Amino acid sequence: MSDPLARLRSQIDSLDNEILERLNARARLAREIGELKNDGAGGDTARVAIYRPEREAQVLRRIKALNPGPLSGEVVARLFREVMSACLALEKPLSIACLGPHGTFSEAASIKQFGHAATVNPHTTIDDVFRAVESAADDYGVVPVENSTEGAVGRTLDLMLSTSLSVCGEVVLRVQQHLMRRSDAQGAIERVYSHAQSLAQCHEWLNRELPAAERIPVASNAEAARRAADDPSSAAIAGELAAERYGLGIVHRNIEDEPNNTTRFWVLGRHPTGRSGQDKTSLIVGARNQPGAVHQLLGPLARHGVSMTRLESRPARTGLWEYVFFIDIEGHRDDPAVTAALSELEATSSSMKVLGSYPVAVL
Repeated sequence: MSDPLARLRSQIDSLDNEILERLNARARLAREIGELKNDGAGGDTARVAIYRPEREAQVLRRIKALNPGPLSGEVVARLFREVMSACLALEKPLSIACLGPHGTFSEAASIKQFGHAATVNPHTTIDDVFRAVESAADDYGVVPVENSTEGAVGRTLDLMLSTSLSVCGEVVLRVQQHLMRRSDAQGAIERVYSHAQSLAQCHEWLNRELPAAERIPVASNAEAARRAADDPSSAAIAGELAAERYGLGIVHRNIEDEPNNTTRFWVLGRHPTGRSGQDKTSLIVGARNQPGAVHQLLGPLARHGVSMTRLESRPARTGLWEYVFFIDIEGHRDDPAVTAALSELEATSSSMKVLGSYPVAVL
């Protein structure tokens, strides 16, 4: 028994040595690429330009397609994301602004997109995230844009009307709500802290399992976890990252009423993103105040065979009962069909702003 076991362990050691050698070889090549891109450019502009969302998306898609198992495609993609994150951070880690505090789903989305080697800086409001990236205090920002059960995040959409930033990526995060409390806590749970949206998303479970517990909405799920860490008679509803941050034990997992609850985030940057081969373009379009205006907006997309995946209206803030439309379409703005459709759409609409073209999220 021991000989076969020793032989297998020896084979694992040999593979570990090979993996280590290959990882460092990859890191050296990544560093050479960074040095080439820095030639003739200076400071943060050159450093940020080293991060190419379209290139990372192509690598992850290729790796998932080649993966023979037994590791799942999602696990393999996560491992390679961390490898790319570590290689990119050899010079200096990217600085990522997100909605804080530490332990939020926004932080989890930032780590999913940029890996653990990036420096994630939590900010108090979505407005602060925009300002941090616009001022170059942070390299990129990650902001929520829509939730599958709660709908659009209005503040993010409103800020996109005037910002100079571009959408250069998207992150899709499965929102798993867990009930957590201090590991040494005893007795009944008297209070449950969480963000108002999370309390709403777990309403039926709470009615069934904790009908007598007081439900207290707070500014974020991370704040809920912090309060639960200070109060042994309470619990929090939050994500796994919050439990890790505040040293809480998870009592019940996945208590959300909707099992497919998902939040989509935008990655904001100060430069456009190239084509990855599987892209999405987001834009804001103003409709003229006349009959058939919305139909006229959609006509150019249909004529050029461009698929629309999302249509969201918001008050234009330029006049009473005037609206703008947030539209997501398939394809990159540099794709011939999309270029033609956008040109025609700009001519027929009262206003148009392309928010960005970016790779479709690699799940």
